[in-house]
Amino acid sequence: MAKPSPVGYCSRMKGDRPSASSLNRHLNCRWRFLPQASLFWSGVAIAVLLSIFLHFQFPIPALAQVEPQPSSPLSLPAPQVHPLPPTLAEWQDSSNQGDYFPEISPTELGYLVWSRLPVKVYVQPPTEELVGVNRSPAWFEAVTQAIQEWNAYLPLEQIDSFEAADISIWRSTPPIEGWQEGNLRARSAETRYQIYRVRPVNAPAYLTQRFNILLRPSQTDHYIRAAARHELGHALGIWGHSLSETDALYFSQVRNPPQISARDVNTLKRIYEQPTRLGWALD
Repeated sequence: MAKPSPVGYCSRMKGDRPSASSLNRHLNCRWRFLPQASLFWSGVAIAVLLSIFLHFQFPIPALAQVEPQPSSPLSLPAPQVHPLPPTLAEWQDSSNQGDYFPEISPTELGYLVWSRLPVKVYVQPPTEELVGVNRSPAWFEAVTQAIQEWNAYLPLEQIDSFEAADISIWRSTPPIEGWQEGNLRARSAETRYQIYRVRPVNAPAYLTQRFNILLRPSQTDHYIRAAARHELGHALGIWGHSLSETDALYFSQVRNPPQISARDVNTLKRIYEQPTRLGWALD
């Protein structure tokens, strides 16, 4: 198993209101072919807090299987639109709240659409040594509740194996940034993804995504659930932020975190109506 290196980092301080153009840059990280044998693009979305803290980092297992070096350049499929998941197809916003689709950044492969459902989600479970340390069972329950919230709009399945997961959520504090610049920034959550090639037996290969989410455990249940709700929105395809604090994907943490809004779901639906190269057969 080999762990690909991340390519881009994006971060924002709490309360720093961005312009629409800077929001696009915030989640529009750099992309390239990594020198490893497999094809990868990587990106990072980060939630930032003003407080500084230290927390033991639990090791996160590597997730990407290295494949043999392709003998010829990879031929990418043309961008196409996948059928809408039934839950999104049935979604109707009777109040016409609108969306924030212009703030969403596609990758070079298109939008981060999941085409094989349900999306499999792994949550780091409480272990015997963690029970009673930073309230591990409460953290697990808060994250599970956030998964159930999004499951109403996109089919999710919580599983026990990170090896089989599309999205893995870890009870771990993201590293502090800014050591070299002398401007330390501690973060409450971080979402990373890689694009990789899948080669099923007796079926065409295709490109898909895999996400890792880090959630700081030393928060109250209320904020853990809100952070999980926000980061899951990124992992389900909303690779950008809302400018409205009434949306779960608002760019900054607020005192009273909102639930998933009609605008969040409207934006998710529009994303899943867009063309992408992910999930389609490779030549």
